[in-house]
Amino acid sequence: MAGQITVAHLLTFLESHGYIVLFLWVLAEQGAVPVPSVPLLLAAGALIRSNRLDPLSAVLCCVMAAFIADTFWFEIGKRRGRRILQLVCQISLEPGSCVQQTDNLFRKYGIKALLVSKFVPGLNAVAAPLAGSSKQSWRQYLLFEITGSVLWSSSYISLGYLFSSELEEIGGYLARMGMGLIALTAGCTALWLGRKFVQRKRFLRQIEVARITPAELGDMIDAGTDPFIVDLRHDVEEEPDFIPGAVHLSFGDLEVEYRNIPLDRDVILACDCPNEAASAQAAMLLRSKGITRVRPLQGGIDAWATYATARAG
Repeated sequence: MAGQITVAHLLTFLESHGYIVLFLWVLAEQGAVPVPSVPLLLAAGALIRSNRLDPLSAVLCCVMAAFIADTFWFEIGKRRGRRILQLVCQISLEPGSCVQQTDNLFRKYGIKALLVSKFVPGLNAVAAPLAGSSKQSWRQYLLFEITGSVLWSSSYISLGYLFSSELEEIGGYLARMGMGLIALTAGCTALWLGRKFVQRKRFLRQIEVARITPAELGDMIDAGTDPFIVDLRHDVEEEPDFIPGAVHLSFGDLEVEYRNIPLDRDVILACDCPNEAASAQAAMLLRSKGITRVRPLQGGIDAWATYATARAG
């Protein structure tokens, strides 16, 4: 019907411009534009099954696009450090994943996390800059980035290949829906984004706990009140004593080491993530363990750095 965009039209367009569409779409997604690539990869697999696309060329387009976008973020992470993660996490619909899941995965597997990062929602956006900020070598980055991209793209393309007949049946049904399909897709997308937005708001409300300012912490240190300071950063090798007397523990470490935290001292938690999210989550964890004199450092490590510089000057 005139004026209607059907799945058949989309498949025809993909068949005619398949490789450039795959390249540009994956490039956009890996560049942090919220456009899911999985449906397109499944469609590419179905077209490969009917000999309308070449499998090696399709995978190569995806790998090249992912490599270009991820290398851009990797290089920024190398130059700007973890500060770039603040920007990524601030615009993410899943800030909890940015804060905890990514650090835990990199802490456990290191650069090997790039092998699975594209399969994990919330992790894909921050994996490359985090790898760069962790000072990984180019040789290791290239190995795991390319391998991970091949695994990711070929897995979904293979699924599309194996279930091409089912996809064609679904495509035929959706094509008959015409404009109803567009309305349904728009509605589902709006519901998904709305749900993610509500989850984000709920998460930010949960981490609204009382903070301590860098100036207040500095006064406590000067007064000799001996606060127990926990540095929650993932990578602290370059600045081991950035905050005087700080103990370095990750969020995961706290679940075990909380027993060694004194109950008769103020506990200050410092991180380098947006909204002091990791510190606030850690504060809630410690309070659930009976440690009540605990507060996140307002502004985190960056705020302390600004305060310390101004104080020294």
